[in-house]
Amino acid sequence: MTPTPPASIPGVSRETLDRLTCFADLLVRWTAKINLISPGDVPHLWERHILDSLQLVSLIERGTRVTDLGSGGGFPGLIIAIAADAEVTLVESDRRKAAFLREASRATGCRTTVVNQRIEAANVPPAPVVTARALANLSQLLTWTEKLVTDDGYALFLKGQQAADELTNAERDWHMTVTHIPSRTPGGTILKISDIRRV
Repeated sequence: MTPTPPASIPGVSRETLDRLTCFADLLVRWTAKINLISPGDVPHLWERHILDSLQLVSLIERGTRVTDLGSGGGFPGLIIAIAADAEVTLVESDRRKAAFLREASRATGCRTTVVNQRIEAANVPPAPVVTARALANLSQLLTWTEKLVTDDGYALFLKGQQAADELTNAERDWHMTVTHIPSRTPGGTILKISDIRRV
């Protein structure tokens, strides 16, 4: 059963909330067949996944191009496509998850391109914004992002309690400018990273 959406979300129009609800309904139906989110997360879908991903929308200029790495069930890439009217490339190596992303994009009227390849093999032009959530450690994310972000662009990574340790490790090999943005998720943080280059 699909959890009830919030009556309203600050800064989100009724039309956008309707599209997010359409996405949520589809995700719950597909999760019964493939592992998009854990079954235990379904009752908390809005709080743990959709609202968590929505945090990035205010950090992205409307209509910009975004590349989302390891899109999985659509977090945060498809949520950004819905709520920021962004043109989003969703990179996902799992064939069944890629099929879900295509169907969810169609159902919600998003401007997306689904690239069903491993990130390191994906032939994707650099974008002004690169995003990822619950995908890999920061050093690995930077390795992927370096070739996928424009010179004046930036990355937005939703990170948990290990963010500080991951930053310390990454700084051995990478130069970057980092802004820490508070997350609505307890123990979490959003890392906005620009000027990415190897030391």
